Amino acid sequence: MKNPAVQLLLVLVAGLLAATAQAQQSERFGPYELHYSVVNTTFLSPEVAAEYGIVRGEKRGIVNLAVREHLADGTAVNRAALLKGRSWDLIQGQDLDFQKIQEGPAIYYIAPFKFINREWRHFEVHFRPEGAEKTYTFKFKHQLYVH
Repeated sequence: MKNPAVQLLLVLVAGLLAATAQAQQSERFGPYELHYSVVNTTFLSPEVAAEYGIVRGEKRGIVNLAVREHLADGTAVNRAALLKGRSWDLIQGQDLDFQKIQEGPAIYYIAPFKFINREWRHFEVHFRPEGAEKTYTFKFKHQLYVH
């Protein structure tokens, strides 16, 4: 059986790649770049969901965030970050409870949420990369569908 962390990483990377094909799914904040994606939890295998305590369901999603710092020498490195966020639609809102996942050099954060089919879901995230003196705020919206 595959390592659940690797399976989750592959699903989330695939989500980032699919999102990148549609539009750039990252935002720059000075030297930091915040990558983000949103996927329905039904894309996760039951084993991976269980490993990370994620409840799978048609109207449940996860937001995935990763922070990279662009260095003066032209390279970029993954950064841990402190995160706080919330999500809402026209009817319901909730705080996002981020879970840090580290697999080798990859560091990313996931937070589950509930959604209404075909409704726009709004996200607001405050993040402070490790070593940064400033907290950044990022807002975006994503339309979700039941699969």
